[in-house]
Amino acid sequence: MKTISYKRASNQKELEQIRTLQLQNSSQNITSEEKLQQGFVTVQHSLALLDQMNSACPHIIAVNDNTVIGFALVMLPDFRRQIEVLIPMFERIDELMPKDKTYVVMGQICINKNYRKQGIFRELYHFYREELQHQFDYLITEVATINIRSMQAHHAIGFKIIDTYHEDGIEWNIILWDWI
Repeated sequence: MKTISYKRASNQKELEQIRTLQLQNSSQNITSEEKLQQGFVTVQHSLALLDQMNSACPHIIAVNDNTVIGFALVMLPDFRRQIEVLIPMFERIDELMPKDKTYVVMGQICINKNYRKQGIFRELYHFYREELQHQFDYLITEVATINIRSMQAHHAIGFKIIDTYHEDGIEWNIILWDWI
């Protein structure tokens, strides 16, 4: 029986395991069939950036036998200029968000292929909310519209599409989970 725990990332080894899992599931490293059936991650964060983001507000991880088997990155708006592909999303969020509301961006979520369809995605998000709902009104992320599996999974959690835009030939949905 797999015992999975949910926690905040707290050491370099965990960040390295996040990076490894990210690379294994990058859209550049999997087949078109895998992308369609399993979903994919778009951005590859450097270990240094993962560490900076984690120092500001620790990432959410799922762990089994001291191994990170899933993660949901926490990205404060302060990091808006660190990843070029995310700049348009932040600019659109600035236009959409009421000034009196606070938000955090879920920078990326990914589950090890051997652990999928076991409720880990949902549990990562529930832990995320439990940990951060007292600091933020909303959790926001974006998903490429062609990533159908991810869009369906986020809808099931309670995310709603607040905007759709095109950038560099990709259509993106900005989605929001209201914690108020």
